[in-house]
Amino acid sequence: MTSSSHYIPQSDPPLPPWETLPTMYDLPSDNPEELGLPDDFHFLQPLLLYLTFQPINWNPELVYSAADLNLYYDLEHPLWYKRPDWFGVVGVGKLYKGQDLRLSYVTWQEPANPFVVVELLSPGTEDEDLGTRRESAADKPPSKWEVYERILRIPYYLVFSRYTNELRAFQLVGGHYEPMNLTDGCLLMPEINLSLGLWQGSFRDIERLWLRWFTLTGELIPAPTEEVAAATERAMIAEQEATEAKQEAAQAKRKAEQLAERLRQLGVNPDELDELL
Repeated sequence: MTSSSHYIPQSDPPLPPWETLPTMYDLPSDNPEELGLPDDFHFLQPLLLYLTFQPINWNPELVYSAADLNLYYDLEHPLWYKRPDWFGVVGVGKLYKGQDLRLSYVTWQEPANPFVVVELLSPGTEDEDLGTRRESAADKPPSKWEVYERILRIPYYLVFSRYTNELRAFQLVGGHYEPMNLTDGCLLMPEINLSLGLWQGSFRDIERLWLRWFTLTGELIPAPTEEVAAATERAMIAEQEATEAKQEAAQAKRKAEQLAERLRQLGVNPDELDELL
């Protein structure tokens, strides 16, 4: 016999599932063993950073970046790792030892540590990402902040929240992270001739505020698809200008012919005028 306390009244007609069952806000793609939400934004935002990370003063073959890749950092605890949402390295080839795609980034087997790390805040990751978590026990892994600042000594560390659109940046100064100030809305990194800032625009047909790379003077570093679109637009403009020039030339020729015909009607030979001139 079913208890009346468990009876759920049904509407007539019944409501559709999308009005009664849990939504994506109730069922996020979380992992109980690891904080952070692998949602759409955590795919698209690192992708935009990856596509536009093009340090001008470095050989492109010696520029590497990755998203959601295990970063191993401790010789004494070789199984400890962090997984940055995105990080960039200069002075490192795109392939491990020039031969293979990386399965992870093992710092003691690489020629350089990451130069810049970006973390995207998720509910529950603030303490880990911003270093407000209490010091960990000796037998427990340190926080991301501790790893990036004290162990790997990564020069630039940035944290962005898509919920508040707040960008916080830190630069390693004297062995400790110090907050960075924005210059014309961007965070300058003169060592690689780039800056990082917020951009309102469409990426993969999604309009929102994105974090992306700029030059030091504030010009956008275009993604490959944007370069193609810009080249196509330039070609269309050039074609239009050439067409307009042809039309203007044809119009000028018609006017000259009409003027010559008018002169002939007046008894003046236009060819003789050209000789006199």
